Amino acid sequence: MNLAVVGVPSSIGARAVGQERAPAALREAKLVEKLREAGHEVTDFGDTESFSFAPDPQNPKAQNQSAVMKVCRLVTDKVERALRDGFNPIILGGDCTIAIGSLSGIVNVLPDVGLIYFDGDADLNTPETTVTGILDGMAIAYIIGKGYKDLSHLARRYPILREESIALFGLNLSSGYVDPPEIDFLRSSSIAQFSTKTIRNLGVESVARQAIETLRTQADKIFVHFDVDVIDASDMPAADVPHPNGLTYNDAARALGIFAHSDSFLGMEITEFNADKDRDRGLAARLTDLIAFALR
Repeated sequence: MNLAVVGVPSSIGARAVGQERAPAALREAKLVEKLREAGHEVTDFGDTESFSFAPDPQNPKAQNQSAVMKVCRLVTDKVERALRDGFNPIILGGDCTIAIGSLSGIVNVLPDVGLIYFDGDADLNTPETTVTGILDGMAIAYIIGKGYKDLSHLARRYPILREESIALFGLNLSSGYVDPPEIDFLRSSSIAQFSTKTIRNLGVESVARQAIETLRTQADKIFVHFDVDVIDASDMPAADVPHPNGLTYNDAARALGIFAHSDSFLGMEITEFNADKDRDRGLAARLTDLIAFALR
């Protein structure tokens, strides 16, 4: 593939600092070089402006929304340019709110797209249901048109994606981080759901292929959002919020490989890696190997 690597050094939508240093950590771990070794043409588009989390008590239901909006606009512009120039984007986040910008940029160029949200969480809270006001727990809600208008209307169409164009893969209901309002919403939603329980029962490769086929009925191309908290805390302690009862490292790598080798694959983003929790950069190196393995 002809890949464009885009860094988004931002933790502004999160609950702590550290994710803004993830793009640098992945580059230092030779991600670009490893993707080239895997046979891809790789152009590094550099980083967007950097933003670090700070508490925003003036906006308790949507902390730092104006800054999140700025980050998402920057991501939208970079992704649009990469796609128009013929690249498959590989986006290094950054917290989960970057997905709003990524998908906005994608649908502005390629409207017939589906999203595999490879994440332990549903990220379906809204300013009305949130307890913390942290926006990275609301990314999917904004993508499907919920939340405050300025961010949910970021793309040139509304909503950014329809519910039936989204598959939650690796949804970890036993982690304790999926909130009751999110669970209630999913009971009647047309968002496809592939939980960790289903993946363990049926096998990761079978369920990954099922997720692709589900979205192929809705979209020509598939973009993958990969949040490292889908991996069990024992294997990925550098997730911004490590989740118990997640997938094994190997299962995550196998699923990501199936997604990346689909003829519908458009690109991917990597989110929620907190470089401050990886002082010796060993986990960044391991994550880089996982990404390179998936795209080999």
